[in-house]
Amino acid sequence: MKILKRLLKIVFALIGVLVITGIITLWVDSKRTNYLKVNKNDPTSNNSYLITNVNIIPMNQDTVLVNKMVYIKEGIIEKIADNIEVSEIQIIDAKNKYLTPGLIDMHVHVWDKYELGLYLSNGVTAVRNLWGMPMHLRIKEDVIKGGIISPTFFTTGPKLTGREFIGDDNLNLTNPGEAKEKVIAYKNRGYDFIKTYYGLEKEIFDAVIEQAKISEIDIVAHPSQKVPFSYHLNPQIKSIEHAEEIVQQPLQFDLDTIKLQPIIDSIAESKHTSYCPTIVVFNNIYQMMIDDSILDSESLGYMNPLIKRVDSKNQFDRWFNAKQEDPTAVSRIKNQHDFHITIVQKLHEAGVSIVCGTDAGIGVTIPGFSMHKELKFYKEAGLSNYEVLKTATVNASKTHSFMNSMGTIEAGKIANLLLVDENPLLVLSSLENPTNVFVNGRKLDRKTLESYNEKAKNRKNLMASALRYLENLIFEK
Repeated sequence: MKILKRLLKIVFALIGVLVITGIITLWVDSKRTNYLKVNKNDPTSNNSYLITNVNIIPMNQDTVLVNKMVYIKEGIIEKIADNIEVSEIQIIDAKNKYLTPGLIDMHVHVWDKYELGLYLSNGVTAVRNLWGMPMHLRIKEDVIKGGIISPTFFTTGPKLTGREFIGDDNLNLTNPGEAKEKVIAYKNRGYDFIKTYYGLEKEIFDAVIEQAKISEIDIVAHPSQKVPFSYHLNPQIKSIEHAEEIVQQPLQFDLDTIKLQPIIDSIAESKHTSYCPTIVVFNNIYQMMIDDSILDSESLGYMNPLIKRVDSKNQFDRWFNAKQEDPTAVSRIKNQHDFHITIVQKLHEAGVSIVCGTDAGIGVTIPGFSMHKELKFYKEAGLSNYEVLKTATVNASKTHSFMNSMGTIEAGKIANLLLVDENPLLVLSSLENPTNVFVNGRKLDRKTLESYNEKAKNRKNLMASALRYLENLIFEK
């Protein structure tokens, strides 16, 4: 008995040490992202300005409003005119640069606060996180309270699947009653959307859709192979993710444009459903197959170290082995990527609302920087620069009702804005290094934005990230 008591004391002592170590690890990581904390006593935290001598790309029409003034009051666009008289306010001379709405990435996976700075440095002023965990509710609360400098932040709850085990990163639903309970719980806890995922069968899917409608919460769908593809055109589902899912599910990997057209037509007829192609994340499979040194590339220094150690490595190994076993795999992946470009072209021609998403934060898809690669693929699909920019601004903002306050430059809209040197309607790459980013009216200059990149590069927070993921496994299962 004495031996048992001693063993229990040792076990409890070890648990105590681990808990304390975990708390310290998370505290240290939190302190390292203090550069994103809002200092309300700092005069640069002001979010009211008068911008003068600026050319506006409003994105509610294909035009440029030349040499205008924009009055931003407490983070909201108050007025746009040729001349505005406002006293006792900071004036920003834009020197004939171009003002556009901030970009919106509609499909990301956020792993830490460092990534928020990476999005901002690349002109992304709003993100839709599609792999919800408890830490994302904390980030969202910080953003809402104005405690941190961040893109406007929206998040789904955990990914919902059916009875079949797909991975520990998904929540397996076993019956319709449980499905309804989870939808209610996620809405009450503050998640913005429900994400349905691969493996969700009809009976449980029906329950999710039914309860989401009652609870007035939108669904974002990664298509499930357990139901027909057309099932995802339900009005409660506001966007469908991944062009590759069209290839894998209704087309069964048959890259046939004749078979593709009825699928495109059905999406177009639904009217209420946007499509988020995430071209760049699939293309990165091809990049891994042709570049054996990609994991050692400088750009991978911006990935979360836990993801780089686990997911990036696993994905690289998978595709490296695939090409070793079958040399034709490289051309097959490249052909499928090219077909994804065709899918975007066909979606656009059919009038489907395309929304820009990158799937950043997994594999080798870098937060923030990948946005510009995604936009270039839409350009390759035949969209004009204006149409490309719509996917990351006004189209994205119309997907969910509570995002309607961004996406265009109009009075009453949130001042999520980019100031760039050249007209992106002519030079799309001008979006890549904005001179200034305004997020909720707060002005960030290029020097500050570059510092966000430097802080995030090669960061040492693997253990802190692992602890946050462990929290998810413990409390969301």
